[in-house]
Amino acid sequence: MNFFLAVIKQTLRNLVQTWKSQLLTLMTIALSVLIFAFFYLLYTNALHTARQLDDDLRLIVYLDEEPSPAMQEEYRNKIQKFDRVERIDFISRHDAFNRFAEQLDEDREILADMPKDFLPPSIEVYPFRSLVTLTKIKRFSDYLLTLPGVLKVQYGREWVERFYSFIKLLRIVVILSGTLLILTTTFMVANTIRLTLLGRKDELELLRLVGASTNYIRVPFFLEGALQGMTGSACGMIALFLLFNWIKLRFAVSSILAMFEFTFFPLPVIAIIILVSTLLCAIGSFSSTRKFLQL
Repeated sequence: MNFFLAVIKQTLRNLVQTWKSQLLTLMTIALSVLIFAFFYLLYTNALHTARQLDDDLRLIVYLDEEPSPAMQEEYRNKIQKFDRVERIDFISRHDAFNRFAEQLDEDREILADMPKDFLPPSIEVYPFRSLVTLTKIKRFSDYLLTLPGVLKVQYGREWVERFYSFIKLLRIVVILSGTLLILTTTFMVANTIRLTLLGRKDELELLRLVGASTNYIRVPFFLEGALQGMTGSACGMIALFLLFNWIKLRFAVSSILAMFEFTFFPLPVIAIIILVSTLLCAIGSFSSTRKFLQL
């Protein structure tokens, strides 16, 4: 009990004596966590948006003539041979005409003199909804073009390619910001602890001469690093939460943002980010004290 009280007292003393460097370290950790968590939050919401948009993702295969039941079965087998799909719908000329008329709504009278078979028949292919679908969709389209009687394949190619490029860019940014977080938390805390150790070198040497154990000297600095990591990461997450709510409030009337639901991290994810940051800072502190005590 006396050991733990002495360790806590020593930790608080270290924090008070080096409060300027502690404050700088705390701000650096908070900023690093804020940057990483911001891009990771953007990435997770982009994936959620991709799943929402995938609900309408389909490939429309236009044919030169309506397929017979036997031909429909052949098309179905060839499509599923390339990849499993969620659904395959065959749209006749009349079905296409009726859909077009429904889309025109009150202006459908312009079709009064048009033949009901002027639109081409088509096949609507609904792939399984996942981010992997976006990577396969172009190859899937190229494959469908090789099927007999296919005139054209339409799937919103421009949107799919741009959105997937955006997802890949976000993934790279998340990895880079995560690397920055690891380097910053580990080395910043290690450097702060090292400066504290050098400033109290004579005092620590005296403690070792009078019989103080290695753990008695090391544990306060270890706790100091862990406390820095926990406090800094918590401040970073609070700042991100405030920023997130400000953005939602500021752009609440935006028609684009109104289409999708953007959410903040659930509590388990927040806890994991804070825990990882705390461990990284504790590792940095442990590394510094270990090297110092080996001198």
